[in-house]
Amino acid sequence: MDWILVVLAGVCVVTGIVGAVLPVLPGPPIGYAGLLLLNFSGFAQFSTGFLVGWGLIALLVTALDYYVPVWGTRKFGGSAAGVRGSTLGLIVGMIFFPPLGIIIGPFLGAVAGELIVNYRQVGRALSSGMGSLVGFLLGTGLKLATGGMMAYYYVKALI
Repeated sequence: MDWILVVLAGVCVVTGIVGAVLPVLPGPPIGYAGLLLLNFSGFAQFSTGFLVGWGLIALLVTALDYYVPVWGTRKFGGSAAGVRGSTLGLIVGMIFFPPLGIIIGPFLGAVAGELIVNYRQVGRALSSGMGSLVGFLLGTGLKLATGGMMAYYYVKALI
């Protein structure tokens, strides 16, 4: 039974890292589930503080992942139309042009959203798109760092 938990934990940790790049998967919570599964096996015994801490980190990073792209778009001068365009661009890019569409889609969507509202402010639209891109990359970086650390603790517990 322990080996099944270890394998399932490994699948969750790897899926958590993949989820850092694919917005469809909630990477940090899945990676955290992997740490919990490993804890329930006989191979690792994490402290309660460790598990609570990583649970809070997973929740925080997941919440920030929804907020950071909006923050980036607004910080760079984008409006609600830019935020909506960025979200739509992310979905379209992810479905029709993976994997590059995940990066380019939010940028183009934010630009398109701003230009639809006011086609004369090209500079503002490009700035909004850049903010969306920066926010997306920052959120992805946070998720990758979190997933990488969870993978580190998974491997460390097994060695």
